[in-house]
Amino acid sequence: TLYVFNTPSLSFSVFKNAVCKVYRFQTVDSKWMLVREQMAECTLSFSVPKQLIGLYIQEDTNRIHELKDLGELSPHWDNLRKDVISRYDQIIKEYQDTLTELEKITGPSFKPSTSKGQRFLEFIPINLHTQRMRVTYSCYDVVTVGAPAAHSQGFKNGGLQKLLSKHESEKKSYSTAYQCIYYPPEQTAKAREILSVVCELQPEISALADELLQSSKVNFRNTLQNLEEKTEQFVHALKDELVKSALLALHAARPGYVCRSQTSAPPSPAKPDSMPSTTEEPPTICNNVNGAQTPLRESKTSPLRSDSIPHHKEYDEEEWASVSLFCMFDRVWASVAKNLNSVIALLEKLHEQENNNNQEPTTTPQHILADVITSHSPDGPVAPVDWRGQLSVLLESLKGCVLEVAQRARRSLLFVLLQEAAGNTAQGLQLQQRRDAVFSQALAALACGFIMRLYAGLEDKVFLKQLHEVGLLVQFESLLSTYSEEIGMLEDMEVGVSDLSTVRFRITEAQSEDGDALMPLITGRRERFTVEVPLPPQTFQALPEELRHGKPLRIIPVLFNVGINEQQTIAERFGDISLQERINHKNFESLEAYYKSLTNTLPSEALPSFQTQTDIKDLLETLGHNVGTKKRKNVEILWLAGMICRRMNGVRFTSCKSAKDRTSMSVTLEQCCLLRDEHQLNKDHFIRALDCMRSGRLSQGELVQWDDPESGSVALNKPASRHFYPIALLLVSSHLLVCHVSCEIKIDGCRIENVHKNIHCRKYAFNMLQLMAFPKYYRPPEGTYGKVDS
Repeated sequence: TLYVFNTPSLSFSVFKNAVCKVYRFQTVDSKWMLVREQMAECTLSFSVPKQLIGLYIQEDTNRIHELKDLGELSPHWDNLRKDVISRYDQIIKEYQDTLTELEKITGPSFKPSTSKGQRFLEFIPINLHTQRMRVTYSCYDVVTVGAPAAHSQGFKNGGLQKLLSKHESEKKSYSTAYQCIYYPPEQTAKAREILSVVCELQPEISALADELLQSSKVNFRNTLQNLEEKTEQFVHALKDELVKSALLALHAARPGYVCRSQTSAPPSPAKPDSMPSTTEEPPTICNNVNGAQTPLRESKTSPLRSDSIPHHKEYDEEEWASVSLFCMFDRVWASVAKNLNSVIALLEKLHEQENNNNQEPTTTPQHILADVITSHSPDGPVAPVDWRGQLSVLLESLKGCVLEVAQRARRSLLFVLLQEAAGNTAQGLQLQQRRDAVFSQALAALACGFIMRLYAGLEDKVFLKQLHEVGLLVQFESLLSTYSEEIGMLEDMEVGVSDLSTVRFRITEAQSEDGDALMPLITGRRERFTVEVPLPPQTFQALPEELRHGKPLRIIPVLFNVGINEQQTIAERFGDISLQERINHKNFESLEAYYKSLTNTLPSEALPSFQTQTDIKDLLETLGHNVGTKKRKNVEILWLAGMICRRMNGVRFTSCKSAKDRTSMSVTLEQCCLLRDEHQLNKDHFIRALDCMRSGRLSQGELVQWDDPESGSVALNKPASRHFYPIALLLVSSHLLVCHVSCEIKIDGCRIENVHKNIHCRKYAFNMLQLMAFPKYYRPPEGTYGKVDS
């Protein structure tokens, strides 16, 4: 039985193959404290990446269908579209092959460090494990995982941060070569966001309109209010200038386009009284048979500026007025406003009639939607005899107008994304795959840490309030050097951790308590993924109302890096550590901002209490001072960041290249520091405790091994590599009593077990020369390291 969490049934579905050790250490008052250390694998190592790959395939397949639905384009744009579709087909094929290979894998629930270079495993996090130390009623958790990085693709040209920056600067020239408009990353991200909002809100508005039609005359207010709110959100999303410029660019790519400057005959404007149908295609107002770009007023042959998006202000008033597309679009907006306000006026009139005899007649509230859409004021309707028939006509008209706006906006925004994809080279395709793989590794680790923290805090009302009001802080500690290949790994990790800020979590009610029913489910698309975490019905019903109603939960990721090995020594003396300095400074600002947000929501006394009396604000000031100080291998940055994270109910992650050697040194050091600072570990026994957890030779009575001290049986869940020693074990009243051992023994700690699981050898991959460059407390005991394949 696992004791990772208070509710064993929850842990079985996610955490498996636990290794447990029990230690006994002397305190400052010469008493003994019992320490339990447990390490477990996480099934999300494979579950999350497989779900993500499936979503990537689905998203790219949908994009192909959407590009085909753009309609007829000029030969130039049609050829570019075919090229982009071919690239998407290539990605889909590779992802399908990867998913097929992953489905064949059985056995351990983690990827060993020796497999980090295998291509079909690039989406799987390296050596993902949970680690928990339990002392009396206190638990300290950390997730250990190899740095999220694309090892199979190599780091010859750097990592994601460098490659993306370089590629973005080159996209401008690519866009000119392909005769595309250059859209900066923030604009393409906005296009995806607006597209997502439109696709989500349009069916919701249609469903609310149908629901309103079925409502009674006295029970329509809630539905009407929801319809108003959704329509207003829809309008605000599409009033962005990006939509207008995208509409213009799309029509410039239609066959038969003739620029105003290329002909003296202006295009025929739309009839002022004609209303567009919901099914007709937009009129052909521009053509680009030769593949020329949309020209500006200055010259008919001058190319588009590559540093900006075309805006309707670049055209004079006469030319703008002649573009019937926008006249049509504005009329549709006016129709949306007119129909919605007519619906509101009709229902308010009916409600007023129902309350004619009341002492206080109902007053019609002011609605600001018309001001948002247009200045057009609808005529006040006369109270109809057949009010439901009148309402049906208005709602059908509203649905039709919203649908037409959504279709036109959707096509134009898809054209923005087509231009972005067309401007990408083969390198851009590789970068997308690299980013997908790195994000997959980071998300698997995040989901593991979130679930571990949620399960541990289900009865903590303050934590649950913090979760839905402020969000969850996740702090990544990295021990990578800023030298050679590890620079690329750190650049990959920086982007992967940053991308986690777009993820949302949602807690749902499971249909049963079966293991499969409690596995998290991922939905969404790139830059907008949601992880749904099911809980058993009884547990779910005890949650706060906000969580039960499915409120999206934010993630605030921060990353701090301090290299500690011999390569970092070279970087500090002869190389460049500006990447590390920039990362630490940037994420310190994020951590400080989270603290301010947290203190504005929760009183400081509501946060976890620690024996260390130092205030979080003082810890932040000290961290800020250390971040800004030039100091070699300043590991105090990591200690302070970890301490602050725990004080603010955050989730701790520790990483190095493979989460095996340097990570083990850091995790065991943190555990011993917690024992010293929070549980009065005798300072004279500090180094001995470190050696104990790192698998050193111990004196009598200091360590004993047990498969699971809370299961009551040494026969259950026993790893194959377990050793037994002549130690008397007594289980009395659910407490483990440790008897003294009459001789010196050597027993493996959890972290050396992790090393063995990865490379089948109980030795850390260090040599004496390397360890001379390590900070003092990051060195393993004699006999536990050597030259091995890592």
